Amino acid sequence: MTLALGGEIYIILVRPKHMGNIGAVARAMKNTGFRHLRIVGRNRLTEEAFRLAVHAEEVLEQAAFFPNVNQATGDLQVVFASTAKKRKNFTLISLDSMVEKVLSYPKGIKIGLLFGPERTGLESQDLKWANYCYVIPQAEEQPSYNLAGAVLITLFQLFRENLARQGVRSQEKPLPFDQPLTVAQQKECLALIIQKLTERGFIHPTNKAHMEERLHDLFGRLTITEKDKQLLLALFGKIPYYSSL
Repeated sequence: MTLALGGEIYIILVRPKHMGNIGAVARAMKNTGFRHLRIVGRNRLTEEAFRLAVHAEEVLEQAAFFPNVNQATGDLQVVFASTAKKRKNFTLISLDSMVEKVLSYPKGIKIGLLFGPERTGLESQDLKWANYCYVIPQAEEQPSYNLAGAVLITLFQLFRENLARQGVRSQEKPLPFDQPLTVAQQKECLALIIQKLTERGFIHPTNKAHMEERLHDLFGRLTITEKDKQLLLALFGKIPYYSSL
């Protein structure tokens, strides 16, 4: 069956190391009704991936390949990144909160679920392309889930909760909703804000990396709309030079 979620869900594997895991992810997607797979850092699949897919070969056949995370997420509107690490400059939400947010979006919203490589997970540069970072609960002595396991847990939670809500949702009247810009457009807006803050001396070489990560985290969680963009650029355009504060 195909999952009847409001938005279109894209599973994005960032620089996966093992073909078997890619195949297992495809199987998890087919089990839970998802079909859009994007792979970053690879341009082909081997027989091992298809061997582990088990009745989900069409997911792999339709997979899209991208050279980097920004191209893999640029046309999406909201991106959630899975991380097992504590992140100093990025706010973490729970798996339950992630599921709640994903299921709250209306039909037509393009949503990405970002998963990092098996050994290292997502890097800070990857997280800049996510609106939210979420953590899957686990026993403290076990450092992280296997890639395919993390994908399956995430998708199963979405699948189960969506099934539980379908009867209720069919009777609800949709609420007005301002669609977020694509991730690429959100980052263009943020780049202009960072540029203005740099010109005014608020961001400087000493705090640049820290401040940029904090701003990506903050504005990512806003899931900027066109109205937000116009307001933000007007506001930041009026900020006085730091030296005059």
